[in-house]
Amino acid sequence: MDCGKHDGETQGCQGQHKGPDKKLKEFTEDIALVNRMAQIKHKIMVLSGKGGVGKSTVAVNVAVALAMEGKKVGILDVDFHGPSIPTLLKLNGKPVKAGDDGILPVDFVEGIKVMSIGFLMQEQDKAVIWRGPMKINVIKQLLAEVDWGYLDYLVLDFPPGTGDEPLSVAQLIPNADGAIIVTTPQDLSLIDVRKSIDFCKQLNVPVLGVIENMSGFVCPHCKNVVDIFKRGGGEKMAGEMGVPFLGRIPIEPLIVEASDNGKPFIYHYGKTPAAKAFAGAIKPILEMTGH
Repeated sequence: MDCGKHDGETQGCQGQHKGPDKKLKEFTEDIALVNRMAQIKHKIMVLSGKGGVGKSTVAVNVAVALAMEGKKVGILDVDFHGPSIPTLLKLNGKPVKAGDDGILPVDFVEGIKVMSIGFLMQEQDKAVIWRGPMKINVIKQLLAEVDWGYLDYLVLDFPPGTGDEPLSVAQLIPNADGAIIVTTPQDLSLIDVRKSIDFCKQLNVPVLGVIENMSGFVCPHCKNVVDIFKRGGGEKMAGEMGVPFLGRIPIEPLIVEASDNGKPFIYHYGKTPAAKAFAGAIKPILEMTGH
């Protein structure tokens, strides 16, 4: 066949040659992804309907709390536009290395393994201006090629909202155990968080529960509680939506200090009310069975 006569014929001929190769590549990637995920007992997604509710902070402290219970834990940060995990764990600039069986995650305290989109960015301050298909390819590559080894739990820190990235990850991991939904108590957050719960229901992703973050401020001097963002909105919303409520995390200045210094809050300040709230929130997750 003469592929050079007409543009239409050229495109068609190229498609005939590239099609099988592309399908083979996709099939190989799918098999690699399935095999990789099979080594992970539980996959926990951490979602929020909007940014600024402390989703990444919750993800880190949930992961560390699980590791402190003796579990083998990994954290995967798939937030392209605001990968916070490297900063929260003081891992910015850590090089990503290749091992014999894939990309090696970065080791952290309690044996936690960490991988973030942020590790792949050459310059921290550069904006990621990628269209959906490119993001999806990178997410798929991370899921298929990161060599986690055996894990009890993989905690996935999602970008806020219900767009391409959350949808892609949720569809690529059809056997995920479920999602933790993070909100703050005020109506502005709750309206968007309801959409995250509906997102999970439409994709048949179990909602493990709602965490109400920034729920009251405990004065370090008088110990009185001030409800800066109101209180109880997350628990009320969870009841209305028919999903579990995992607990309230109060506003705690030490959380800010620990986050800015790259220290997991629950690991360093385990006796505080907020740390105890994190520990209580993971109890239903520790009781998971199956897979």
